Amino acid sequence: MELSLHTLKLAKNVNKKRKRVGRGNASGHGTYSTRGLKGQKSRTGGKNKLKRLGFKKILFRLPKSRGFKSIQLKNQVVNLFDINKHFKDGAKIDATSLFNANLINAIKEPIKILAKGELVVKNLELKNIKVSVKVKEQIEKLGGKIL
Repeated sequence: MELSLHTLKLAKNVNKKRKRVGRGNASGHGTYSTRGLKGQKSRTGGKNKLKRLGFKKILFRLPKSRGFKSIQLKNQVVNLFDINKHFKDGAKIDATSLFNANLINAIKEPIKILAKGELVVKNLELKNIKVSVKVKEQIEKLGGKIL
């Protein structure tokens, strides 16, 4: 059977009229207009912003959106003992080499090397990597460069 406008079967009550509330007792929705007796929900403006007993519990469930969140990215930390394990003398270290050694999670986020452990590897060349003061001293002592 071909599908066209005259062959469509409409669902029941498609053309049902909406309930007209508050139009007298003869309408079937008179007197209290299906709102019941007294109370906040029976009055105008009472449907939203309910200030009832349970409202405090709802407030506690909402996540707190206060405080401060920095838009700057945090440094990915790499320690000296990790560099000793993964790199040899004269290695050129940058974001991609650290990523390939599984020492950082992302290439585009900033990286900082901290002085946890003693540096053994000589003649290192660091490119676009932040270092702490102690790390800088150790690298320069062993003949390395920070670019």
